[in-house]
Amino acid sequence: MRFRHPDGSTVHLAYCTNVHPAENLDGVLAQLRDHCEPVRRRLGRDRLGIGLWLARDAARALTADPAALRRLRAELDRRGLEVVTLNGFPYEGFGAGQVKYRVYRPDWTEPARLAYTEDLAGLLAALLPEDAAYGTISTLPLAWRTRFDADPAAAGAARGALVRLSARLDALEEATGRSVRVGLEPEPGCTVETTADAIAPLAGIAGSTGSGGGRIGLCLDTCHLATSFEEPDTALAALAGAGVPVYKCQLSAALHAEHPDRPEVRAALAEYAEPRFLHQTRTRTADGVLHGTDDLGEALAAGGALPDSAPWRAHFHMPLHAAPEPPLTTTLPVLREALAGLVGGDCAVTHHLEVETYTWQALPPALRPTGPASLADGIAAELALARDLLTDLGLKELP
Repeated sequence: MRFRHPDGSTVHLAYCTNVHPAENLDGVLAQLRDHCEPVRRRLGRDRLGIGLWLARDAARALTADPAALRRLRAELDRRGLEVVTLNGFPYEGFGAGQVKYRVYRPDWTEPARLAYTEDLAGLLAALLPEDAAYGTISTLPLAWRTRFDADPAAAGAARGALVRLSARLDALEEATGRSVRVGLEPEPGCTVETTADAIAPLAGIAGSTGSGGGRIGLCLDTCHLATSFEEPDTALAALAGAGVPVYKCQLSAALHAEHPDRPEVRAALAEYAEPRFLHQTRTRTADGVLHGTDDLGEALAAGGALPDSAPWRAHFHMPLHAAPEPPLTTTLPVLREALAGLVGGDCAVTHHLEVETYTWQALPPALRPTGPASLADGIAAELALARDLLTDLGLKELP
């Protein structure tokens, strides 16, 4: 979906296909047929943007086989789909029964992460619509924190990899005429947990030159932002002041519990403690200190692993249009505020927006989709809500 910003630029809205992951090209093509096209039809659009997730094996196959890449491009066109952004955070196995900490490997200290991201950049350059100004890739925020804690050389290795990536993205544009930009995605528990944490690692890299401007910047995920109790206006002002560009925003909402000391609230939260994904949980106490656990189950464990005198937020991507039953809510207001700061002003701060609710099948059983049609209904409803938020901010939906 495309929108015209009052400044005249185009803002793209997509949804991320990691909600129905596939590990190979055949699986990706099946996604387009079974999920993405049905969502487009439900929205009544001739064209729908998707934030494509290509696992390592799929990316390698497409990179090695130009005919396969042409086939993917043809299928996108045939089904009324377009790609201006890729999700390059998960490397492989995102559909496994237990993902948890595995999603953070390989990290930016390991050559495999750079090689994978380079493959994605080349593929995105080939998949971009002719009229797209640039493409974006969201990626791991360097590493899970324990990696850097254990290895003093890790920070230098990661920075060196990003410098090399920036140079190779410059070369890619020289060779293809297409600009691709990469955004680190701050996430609780990672080396870059907050937007503030991103400023120092990106200093000097974000400003890499090329006709497309800087190459390495930020992907702002509004669930992660809210989970860490960051204020959107403060975060965006600090990034702008440091010259760190926000290349992409993932529109997502965290799980919010206002009174985690109450038994009925803890019982409701326990329904969301599940074995597949990591649900980092945070609280900010009255003294302004942020406390956290790596997973929701740890926060709920007997013995008080997390203070319960102030609200809790859990990294659980909740469907944007469907609030949980009381006593729980979501951080949709944080998403609204962030979106206003990003595209509600005289000039758009970012042009790539992606709904990223990958947790549909991890919801409590009564809330899960009952099949592909039900999932398509839910994704379409999320996109419709995002569309309404954008038009309320003065953007005009384009055909």
